[in-house]
Order: sequence, then C-alpha cells, then structure tokens
Amino acid sequence: MITDESLKQVGKKQEAKSTIATVDNLTEILFKVLEFTQIRQKILVSNFRDVDKPGFIPTDLPNCEFADVLNVALDEHIKNNRLLFTDTNNIKFLRGGCFEASPVPDNYARYLLKISRERYLRFQVDKIIENALNQKFAAQLLRQKRQLTTT
Repeated sequence: MITDESLKQVGKKQEAKSTIATVDNLTEILFKVLEFTQIRQKILVSNFRDVDKPGFIPTDLPNCEFADVLNVALDEHIKNNRLLFTDTNNIKFLRGGCFEASPVPDNYARYLLKISRERYLRFQVDKIIENALNQKFAAQLLRQKRQLTTT
C-alpha cells in the first residue's frame, strides 16, 4: 500500500526533477492519478468514520470528471505535444503541478445508507478496494518507468 510518507518522497523527487527538466507526460499523468487516489482514500475513510454523525452525507471525488480532465489533457498531448490540464467545477489546477479536488455528495451511497447500513458499508469497502487498486497500478507503472530510465 502506498503511504502518505512514500508519496511525499515521490512528490519531492518529482519537484526536484521538474526544476531540472520537464517531466515526461506519462509520469505527469501517473502522479496526478496517485494524488487523486490519495485524496479520495481520505474521503472514503471519512465515509466510515462519520457515518453516525447527525446530518452525515457521504461524499466522493468526481471520478468521471477527473477521467475527463485526463482525457482532454491526453488529447491535447496528441494534437500539440503538450499536456494541458483544465479546471472543472470540482477540480482546480494550481501552480507547481498540484491540484485540488473537491468532494461531491454521493447520492447513491446516501440512498444505500437509507435502505441498508450493511449495503452502504459494503459499497464503501468496494470503493476503497477499487481506489487502492488504481493507486497500486499507477505506483507500479511509475516504478517500472523509473527502472527503465535508470538502467
């Protein structure tokens, strides 16, 4: 599992690299996926922690919106040989290559919580597993890419 500390180390290495040379587009995309999954992991865990709080509304990050941002950036790369990340309603790109992703209400999870706490919790577990797999996949691709460039 990727920890916050290991991601900080990877992020520091990326910052150092990007000040020396431009990070290639695949690496840039993979770092965005890692950052997104880290933010999402915290939100999904809070959906467990806060479930018994009065007025609790389950949230999640807008996965489809993030995928669309990546698709637009990749299309721009194909057309003009550059990545261009554009802001959306819930995803804002900042200087230095970082971004902010705002959680949105998860209406389906809210519905599940109303009809069955057990189904709601299973749904949250499934989302955490899926998110962890996405995170692991992106991290593994970065490791393999790094091994290729250092040999």
